[in-house]
Amino acid sequence: MTPAQVEQIVVEIVARQAMVAPATVKLQATPEELGLDSLGLVESIFAIEEAFDVTVPFNANDPGSASFDIATVGSMVMAVQALIATKPA
Repeated sequence: MTPAQVEQIVVEIVARQAMVAPATVKLQATPEELGLDSLGLVESIFAIEEAFDVTVPFNANDPGSASFDIATVGSMVMAVQALIATKPA
């Protein structure tokens, strides 16, 4: 899977949870700016795990402590790419 494909899928997942058009989701946007509440963020994480067959190291009770960066859509894309890169073949 190419980095562009990963980006597209993550953007689509986040857009679906935020109930906005994927074309309006910018990589520098934060979950808060997109209107994602904590439940929407957790649903996004679950969808990412499903879409990419990865386990996201994320604690919904303490989002800041996770090694999965949720600061922006772009940081989520990079974190997903890193998880894919470390997946066993």
